[in-house]
Amino acid sequence: MNIFDDDDFMSTTPKDNFMSIIKTANQNIVAMEIEKVFARLALAEKLLEENGLEEEYEKQLKTFEVVEPKEYENRVNSLFIETVGNIVTQCE
Repeated sequence: MNIFDDDDFMSTTPKDNFMSIIKTANQNIVAMEIEKVFARLALAEKLLEENGLEEEYEKQLKTFEVVEPKEYENRVNSLFIETVGNIVTQCE
């Protein structure tokens, strides 16, 4: 009988891992990393505006229309993984 579920880590999503980590990690580090994510979002929005794409961006936000769902999911998961990595390495 295996008392450890080897598949437990692999059965969770990057979002689940992120939510778990932010509850137990140093809250100052968590806040700092979340601020970095918002700074990246603000920069991305600014670049969209400068390139005349803000209307398309707002349209897709309102309808939550994703052209390529798998690519979108991969990008979101990548952000969760990157943020968790940043938090964990600073908490060591």
